[in-house]
Amino acid sequence: MIVCGCDLGSATGKAVLLEENRILAASVVRSVRGPEDTAARALEEAVKSAGICADDVKEIVGTGYGREGGSFISRNVSEISCHAKGAFWLNPSLRTIIDIGGQDCKVTVLNDKGKVVDFQMNDKCGAGTGRFFESMCRILDCSLEELSELALKSEKPASISRQCGIFAESEVISLINRGMDIHDIAAGINLAVARRLFAMGNRIGIQAELAVTGV
Repeated sequence: MIVCGCDLGSATGKAVLLEENRILAASVVRSVRGPEDTAARALEEAVKSAGICADDVKEIVGTGYGREGGSFISRNVSEISCHAKGAFWLNPSLRTIIDIGGQDCKVTVLNDKGKVVDFQMNDKCGAGTGRFFESMCRILDCSLEELSELALKSEKPASISRQCGIFAESEVISLINRGMDIHDIAAGINLAVARRLFAMGNRIGIQAELAVTGV
């Protein structure tokens, strides 16, 4: 039996087709007007990639912000539960998952059975999220991939202290205007996010092994 998991996030929609515990195909599309359209596009792309018909998919489970917005979704499950199950399926040794989503970030701790023991979520501020990275890339006029490449060439990462995403943008613009090396600014952006996530993880206790997902 072919089933589908559909994650309807704030920035992207994802669909994964499974048959007998085997991944047939997957897709990632940009979120559009509403979760119904995003889910339909993600499913269409995945079905096309798998070379099957939409009618071959017998059940669709939704997760993410828009999980209740698809009329053809059979049932919905919280994204934290889905994330834990998927990550543990890929690697049963995982005990901690750091997820950088479009408008929040999460740290989840699992037990040896893959069950969620505890989690922390940052959804009060855009700092440390995919939207934050996208806004930084816009300021630096680079892609997400290029941001990482720039950071790896840094010799002295910039200090970005502001915790609020909007104030952090102003801080980065100020560094640019002062002529700071773009590689050091890129490294400072990544370090600022890493410190924020590390602090979240410390509140619940990071355990090995650890996986980072998302942006």
